[in-house]
Amino acid sequence: MVVISCLKVPQRHAQMYRKYLLSQGVLDRKYCAQKHPDGTVTLPVIVSFLAQLDLVALTKYVAQDSFCEIVDIQAPPLSKKEKVKSSYKRLLETAQSLLVSKGEKWSEDLERDIPSRWQCHGDLVLFSEGSFSNAIWKEIGSEFWTAVALTLGGKRIAQIKKISQDGYRTPIVTMLLGDNSYVTHIDNHIRYEFDVTKCMFSSGNITEKLRIASFDCSGETVVDLYAGIGYFTLPYLVHAKAAHVHACEWNPDAVKALQRNLQVNGVSDRCTVHPGDNRQLPLCDLADRVNLGLIPSSEEGWPVACRLLKRDTGGMLHIHQNVTTPLHHEPLEHSSAIDVEKGSSMEESSLRIQRDMQAWTAWASETARRICTLLSDITGSKWKTNIKHIEHVKTYAPHISHVVLDLECKPL
Repeated sequence: MVVISCLKVPQRHAQMYRKYLLSQGVLDRKYCAQKHPDGTVTLPVIVSFLAQLDLVALTKYVAQDSFCEIVDIQAPPLSKKEKVKSSYKRLLETAQSLLVSKGEKWSEDLERDIPSRWQCHGDLVLFSEGSFSNAIWKEIGSEFWTAVALTLGGKRIAQIKKISQDGYRTPIVTMLLGDNSYVTHIDNHIRYEFDVTKCMFSSGNITEKLRIASFDCSGETVVDLYAGIGYFTLPYLVHAKAAHVHACEWNPDAVKALQRNLQVNGVSDRCTVHPGDNRQLPLCDLADRVNLGLIPSSEEGWPVACRLLKRDTGGMLHIHQNVTTPLHHEPLEHSSAIDVEKGSSMEESSLRIQRDMQAWTAWASETARRICTLLSDITGSKWKTNIKHIEHVKTYAPHISHVVLDLECKPL
């Protein structure tokens, strides 16, 4: 029996602890986190870093009203990332074997051309731009793609080249194996159906979809200003139990997929779809909550969101933004505790997190001020805004973070 060390934390704070451990290079990503009947979660940690974990300071930093302790448990199942690593190795072996059988020589350049990450939508495997760029794969053709599909447990293969500049963010996707580009993707018991050649699916937003699913929106009217195929609209309806959602989307293909997804999930009776430009939305004074899920910025939707909030009680705005952390070049005084995974010191990693949080807080404070001004200008009354939470969704690019501001807005 294999035993590993874990950090035991309350389930309600597990995601925050996980993000912190991950940022510090302490999280052992080989294994899955595990939920336990007592309402706790165990997060696998790298043994060599245990002595450096200050549990008291960690609790204060992550969530002061929580607790954490180190425990030893039987090794849990391998993580998705570890399973993908195994799939990558199999994919590498398949490509190499097929190439050699064709009389071709294997090289480091060809190995670098094999992707280590991909998306799976049902039986369709979607590879990103930049992978399989060598002409040899195209020359082998369907035999190679059939072998790839078989290796990864799929039946269809597609590759996204880039995102078009048509205003709809339409993906430019090439089908490499199979003709049908219509897929089904299931996240957190929600069924999404869409055409991969016409609609985007952002798998990186899963943590935000799960967070929305944990909300209690009973009796609330929610407006989703950038609904897409229902990424956030459906969690509000299926799990958060919103009384009604107004979903706005201007991509005609996404609108069709959204309407289909509302039907297949049995919630179309509680949702009104508004096709077209949300700035022309003929609604006001009805929302308890407005979701502004557009990056790099949802700023163009701020006046619309302010107009939609209920005038007598106000409500909550969930504002998405890509926030850039300014570059700093100050030398560090200490360089101990080398982080093996990231190749940087624990102190440097901690400093980077502090700088990120300062950038997020500065953006959130300025946004809160501007929203307060917008509300006063639009309604002719005084309002107050309160920053309830800043959620880090994902790292979008070096020094750029996708965050969500939960901003409470109340009339005075």
